[in-house]
Amino acid sequence: MTRTVIGDRAAWILVLLALCACAPLAQAQARKPRNIVFILTDDHRYDALGVMSHPLARTPNMDTLAKGGAHMRNAFVTTALCSPSRASILTGTYAHTHGVVDNFTPIPPVLPNVGQLLKAAGYQTALVGKWHIGNEDDKPQPGFDRWVSFRGQGEYLPRAGATMLNVDGTRVPQKGYITDELTDYAVQWLEQTSRDTPFFLYLSHKGVHADFVPADRHKGSLKDVPVPSPATMAPEAAVTGRFPTWVRNQRNSWHGVEFPYHSTLDVAEYYRRYMETLRAVDDSVGRVLEWLKKTGQLDNTLVIYMGDNGFAFGEHGLIDKRTAFDWSMRVPMLVYAPGLVTPGQQIDRVVANIDIAPTMLDLAGTARPSHMQGESMLPILRDQKAPWRTSLLYEYYWEWSFPQTPTQFALRGERYKYVFTHGVWDVDMFFDLQADPQESRNLADDPAHQKTIQAMRAELFGMLEKTGGLKIPLYMPRMGQSRLRNPVGSGAAPFPDVLIKKP
Repeated sequence: MTRTVIGDRAAWILVLLALCACAPLAQAQARKPRNIVFILTDDHRYDALGVMSHPLARTPNMDTLAKGGAHMRNAFVTTALCSPSRASILTGTYAHTHGVVDNFTPIPPVLPNVGQLLKAAGYQTALVGKWHIGNEDDKPQPGFDRWVSFRGQGEYLPRAGATMLNVDGTRVPQKGYITDELTDYAVQWLEQTSRDTPFFLYLSHKGVHADFVPADRHKGSLKDVPVPSPATMAPEAAVTGRFPTWVRNQRNSWHGVEFPYHSTLDVAEYYRRYMETLRAVDDSVGRVLEWLKKTGQLDNTLVIYMGDNGFAFGEHGLIDKRTAFDWSMRVPMLVYAPGLVTPGQQIDRVVANIDIAPTMLDLAGTARPSHMQGESMLPILRDQKAPWRTSLLYEYYWEWSFPQTPTQFALRGERYKYVFTHGVWDVDMFFDLQADPQESRNLADDPAHQKTIQAMRAELFGMLEKTGGLKIPLYMPRMGQSRLRNPVGSGAAPFPDVLIKKP
């Protein structure tokens, strides 16, 4: 497929009509398909789980999912930014295909989301929580029988007359802590579902997006727990690690440890608040699992938990996401389905957000539309040795509002990662993830790896060409620019040595 935006509305209407026509046949061929519960968390880094032995993690319910199902240990997003990642989850396509490359652009109306496709297949459907595709729009979207959402990022705590939820097109005041309230709505909808047809719940939390606000019951619960200090945070690590100039300069920026959000924020304390905020999300997972168990639905339900992107707390001198480093693009993914997924699996195959929609459709017995670029994970959930991809495409497009992070394309393999940086006078990145999982040493100029780098570059651009990704999307600038530097912070980094002409 070579189109960057999906073609004509009439074609997709025909697709949806065809799916509607096929739905009774699919249901007749099998007994009631499994229910699907998809729980999405914002900014949840891949290692922030108890099963990953994170010192600050208190996630017993997520750990239950991992131990009772499959922990996908090499799960990634194809763009580490809220709206693009969510659009990829819903459509099964890369950002250069669905066109949502920032936090302001909506999914094209001609491109069906997985809610529409599952509804056409006979599912009861609900979206509860953060939509955040198109930024301010909270109106109900096609494909969902039940709609509970809010504008933009939403807020953790209600403010009288200011924080509103859109419930099926009607705005009602937010009443309490957002993670708990969204879970209330989700469980209420589950209670009302028919037992005769399968349901699809998309529970999308605001947590744990910045600025982190823990629930009252969790505030201060980690105050005495030491916070890990990344080995790549110090300025010296950037020199010895041969980091690109843009990475070294970004440490003194809105997204850097020297000037985080243009403030004097204590990054370590910020990390504690993040992990305390995550605890309410874990409580939410527990409440949903308890409802499924109590009502006898657990054995006939697929539960998928994942984050929409990662987050840094000092790695490479940075905070936030967007980059092609693993702490940005790698996410937790837990798949729980009694009788389908063998308990306690640790699967290391490279999976991604674009695989979510195809997996759900496969489970529902519905054919994957030809435009989807992800694959169903069901084969590797049944057999880890089943044929599967060995590398994944990553893309991030420069944002006018946050100019410190350049456009990046990356090929993330099982052992190596190659990062192509576009639009800046700088070096690329290459990491041996087996020898250096913290990505502390950029080997892009190491003679021993040049053949591998050339092969990965060719594969990367081949994937871009095949999927229609060789054009850079450009939209009108929105909002202001977070472009300031701290005058007492680090000065501008020098050019990399490899760019200096030798005598």
